[in-house]
Amino acid sequence: MIYVTIALIQIIYVALNSLRVVLMIKGRNYAAASLCTVEIFVYLSGLSIVLNYMDSFWGIFTYCLSYGVGTLLGMYIEQKIALGYMTLPVITANEAELTSVLKEKGYGVTKWHGSGLYGTRMIFLILAKRKNYLDAIKTIQQIDPGAFIISSEPKTFVGGFTPGKLN
Repeated sequence: MIYVTIALIQIIYVALNSLRVVLMIKGRNYAAASLCTVEIFVYLSGLSIVLNYMDSFWGIFTYCLSYGVGTLLGMYIEQKIALGYMTLPVITANEAELTSVLKEKGYGVTKWHGSGLYGTRMIFLILAKRKNYLDAIKTIQQIDPGAFIISSEPKTFVGGFTPGKLN
């Protein structure tokens, strides 16, 4: 039973730690500081238990394995929360339908003409919340399966389309 307790403490601690780091990177300072308070409480509460069982193989094994599980749990939670935005530069030959569908779905869309190896193409710059990323990709691929899509994660916005207006 003690090894289950060690594992649970470590998993919770590492998952909170992973989430705190993401919040810090995203500039959510107060949320990161608040989470850090809970994280360190879990850590200190379990530290005395963990240290008493670090002299056995099973204590060390449990501690190490649960660290990895905690990391996976933290990444899973972060992906479900999906904080922030994505920008999707898209190169396509299908202008009209893509523009209207993306705007109807509430995505920020800017477009311009480009020239490539096979002639004129439309270049779109699409702004979407990260939690809508897969929907945006799916929508683009349904309209134009041959579209060239790149994704990146912007950290700040200045001017232009107001991110608060996005779905």
